[in-house]
Amino acid sequence: MITELSSIQIQTLREELREQLRRRETQLDSLKSSADSGNGADLGWQDLMAAIAAADRAINETQQALDRLDDGGYGRCAHCEAAIPYERLKIRPLSRYCITCQRRHEAA
Repeated sequence: MITELSSIQIQTLREELREQLRRRETQLDSLKSSADSGNGADLGWQDLMAAIAAADRAINETQQALDRLDDGGYGRCAHCEAAIPYERLKIRPLSRYCITCQRRHEAA
């Protein structure tokens, strides 16, 4: 049985994703500023570059989730196309797989 997300659920998830995007963009700006000014002394250069790359990846993943929300693909498993339950999306808004496919993906 395919359960569609309600408009209220979609709005809640959209707000959560936008907030995550704002936080990640602020984090990335701060990391880049530290790298530019050389103030990242508490992090080694490689650690700072890894943190910048991770923040950039998180921004891209969050933007992709927002794009899927806009085009109607959000909340569907990228593998089997089953509906991903709201409860899972509320906990992990970037989820691209249902639980079954996620377990298969992790086991591979």
